[in-house]
Amino acid sequence: MSNREIHLPAEWHEQSAVQLTWPHAGTDWQPILEDVERCYVDMVKALSSRVHIIIVTPEPESVRELLESILSAENLKQISFCKAPTNDTWARDHGFITLLSPNCPILLDFKFNGWGEKFPADLDNEICRRMAEQNILKGKYEDHLDFVLEGGSIESDGKGTILTTSKCLLAPHRNQPLTKEQIETRLLEALHAKRILWLDYGYLAGDDTDSHIDTLARFCPNDTIAYVQCLDKDDEHYAELSKMEAQLKSFRTIEGKPYRLVPLPMAKAVYDEDGSRLPATYANFLVTNGAVLMPTYGNPDTDLKAEEQLSKAFPHHDIIGIDCQPLIIQHGSLHCCTMQFPPKAL
Repeated sequence: MSNREIHLPAEWHEQSAVQLTWPHAGTDWQPILEDVERCYVDMVKALSSRVHIIIVTPEPESVRELLESILSAENLKQISFCKAPTNDTWARDHGFITLLSPNCPILLDFKFNGWGEKFPADLDNEICRRMAEQNILKGKYEDHLDFVLEGGSIESDGKGTILTTSKCLLAPHRNQPLTKEQIETRLLEALHAKRILWLDYGYLAGDDTDSHIDTLARFCPNDTIAYVQCLDKDDEHYAELSKMEAQLKSFRTIEGKPYRLVPLPMAKAVYDEDGSRLPATYANFLVTNGAVLMPTYGNPDTDLKAEEQLSKAFPHHDIIGIDCQPLIIQHGSLHCCTMQFPPKAL
């Protein structure tokens, strides 16, 4: 692919910034705000030496004060703020999806409706426009607000292939009455992609997103896909994830070759206070400049195994574990909290 083509870059492409939408007392995080803020601070610490961080928050002064008490002056220079009211913190799904082009980045603003109208999202759906109004990012703004699309529902290999799940993109209250074919056409046009691989299987208990691809299977360099594997036949995920694994084995690259598959371990079951299983997954990692930030869940055996496997998928990246036990309480994890931007977006 020519570097001059408009395309959605792979996540391991060079990045100029990463967005975090900060938790606050007006969100569902209120009961465990201190714990979840600690997780966000850990992400800032890991990112600030590698990439600029844009923090979206209704309270920039208090967040700046918190970070000033923790970070060095050098790392603080890597942080800027966008003041905006927010419903929640899932930047992956309400942030810009950004294309590379010969002239400047193209900032795609899709509609975010709380994963099919499950949760309030009116404020989060306005964040991209507030960022544009405040000139936080450089690039061409494109309005796609007539189409629902979350960043966690798509993966790009940077070569024209998009990986997604039919369960999410065809789920109720997303883009009905559009057919699968119509949705595919719209995606290909908006993302300047060549083809879409539809994953028809994949399930995590407690998932609110209707099977986002970033909880199940992720593109990695050199035609590799890292994916969640379940080996326990007594686990409720076994049948569905086995079918997903078989379908991944059937996929071919745009050149017609099988993908190199790297299985990630199934996270040890995590439950909420009511005894319901939460969607802990090692597939929800963030790739940034020279590093992979990987969620950990307080289980040394599976955490270490996931790190070993991700090192196979990203042999030239540092693998950095971030304790995401607070995040999983609200049914999300590390990748869900972040959104990256390519070069020249700042």
